[in-house]
Amino acid sequence: MIPLQAEALDISFKLLPAILVFLMMASFLVIGYVFKVADTEGMWVAGRGIGNIENGMAIGANWMSAASYLGLAGLVALAGFYGLAFIVGWTTGYFILLIFLAAQMRRFGKYTAPDFVGDRFNSSTARALAAFTTLLIAYVYSVGQARGMGLVGQYVFGLDIVPMIVVMMTITVGYLALSGMLGATKNMAVQYVILIVAFLAGVYVVGFTQGYSTVLPQIEYGALINDLGREFSEPFRGASYYLWVATAFSLIFGTCGLPHVLVRFYTVKSERTARWSTVWGLFFILLLYWAAPAMAAFGVNLFEQTQGVSAYAAEGGMSGAEGDVIVVLAAQFANLPTWFVGLVAAGAMAAAIATTAGLFITASSAVAHDIYTELINPDASQRQQILIGRLTIIAIGALVTVTAFNPPALIGELVGYAFSLAGVVLFPMFFLGLWWENTNRQGALAGMTVGLLLWITSIINSVLPNYIDSLAAVAGEGGAIVPIYAQYVPPIGAALVGTPLVFIVTIAVSLATPEPPLETKRLVRQCHSPEPMGQQQTAEDVVASDGGETPADD
Repeated sequence: MIPLQAEALDISFKLLPAILVFLMMASFLVIGYVFKVADTEGMWVAGRGIGNIENGMAIGANWMSAASYLGLAGLVALAGFYGLAFIVGWTTGYFILLIFLAAQMRRFGKYTAPDFVGDRFNSSTARALAAFTTLLIAYVYSVGQARGMGLVGQYVFGLDIVPMIVVMMTITVGYLALSGMLGATKNMAVQYVILIVAFLAGVYVVGFTQGYSTVLPQIEYGALINDLGREFSEPFRGASYYLWVATAFSLIFGTCGLPHVLVRFYTVKSERTARWSTVWGLFFILLLYWAAPAMAAFGVNLFEQTQGVSAYAAEGGMSGAEGDVIVVLAAQFANLPTWFVGLVAAGAMAAAIATTAGLFITASSAVAHDIYTELINPDASQRQQILIGRLTIIAIGALVTVTAFNPPALIGELVGYAFSLAGVVLFPMFFLGLWWENTNRQGALAGMTVGLLLWITSIINSVLPNYIDSLAAVAGEGGAIVPIYAQYVPPIGAALVGTPLVFIVTIAVSLATPEPPLETKRLVRQCHSPEPMGQQQTAEDVVASDGGETPADD
């Protein structure tokens, strides 16, 4: 199948934007080389030495993916008020992280999300399930990033989308395989500065030059809503209120289950730093999310003015690919200098690369640390672990690249699938594992299995018919094999049904089976202790040296 193209995008080689992008990519490779790692501590958790502002910027860059920089405005432009579910979901989740998980995760102090699941529930099977889920999340999430890189690369270099995806992913994989988490974190801080400056510059300049806004485009864009009322409300009528709630719910709790977000709390010096880096991360995220609806409104209006057709897709207007690059199109339609549009495009690439970095590092650690070292070869040397990690980055990079040639959905929707999976399978394990000491191995295994089955059947039911002819024949015009299941358990909103179900199953099975050992309970209690811990210390270290006393025993 031919990948969906953005017909309105000016696809031609542009010298100044190309130089901008080249210098940006070269700086990422240099930073990756300077901070290259030779040990697992630096590869997976950056030596646990990252400060709160730097980690907050890394959280922001991790978060400001192509889905946020490009896809969020595209979703608002194409789906109207339904697109706001993404803004609500992707920000609200951080408050739950801040209150319930950030400091406690840092005190538990492992390398990876599967590491937490395996050690907390004393189960190699649970570790394997969590590692498999982590790989699935990284794969689905990264496809959207690769597609974003390809679409923006088309504007800058004038090549077909397929070679652009290959080139951009090759550069990303190269610097990640070299640098690990330490170099990725240093790069993320730089990438955040690039992307936020580029995005805000685009919003302000487009708004001012076109007469949409003067000082605060984030608020003043509301004057356009009367003109664009049809485009921004009609698609919402096609998306039920249930889907809006289900999407927002999945994104909120998916945020709290994403391995590449949670691993940021393992990289910091202390639990206090973990909390403050979350606050800083929220502030840095706010800067973009507050402005994204404005850019969507500007882009939609400019599309209608320049193309002479309604932007509403149902009337032959904007395609999905054009929605995915509405941020770049807005700057292009505003007749801004080519170098300036190139700056906006470079910001999109920085966003996609930063998130891909976090995803690939968590995927590589899941394979090298959680599967290879913990389950296959416990005597693996650090050199062997890093080699396996780098090979994993290359392998998943190749798989993501091929899938991105013809993805099954818009960038924002693709990312939504990954959030839904994280919210159904991993969030209940993190929350119950840290807040209910009686959650046991049997409960965790039952809950994770139910969550995985529910999400996978949702994907088979609603997404795979787009790819497999035999399933498409069964699905018919509705696009889903079982329409009622697709209605209440949509891939993008599966957590609304799935997360409460997994909680119920996990709690019920835990109550019906023996309690976990006292040692495990003491680990959980230590995660809530008011006593500060050393930079390299974990709850396990404290429990091993406290003579049997825990905060709850005092």
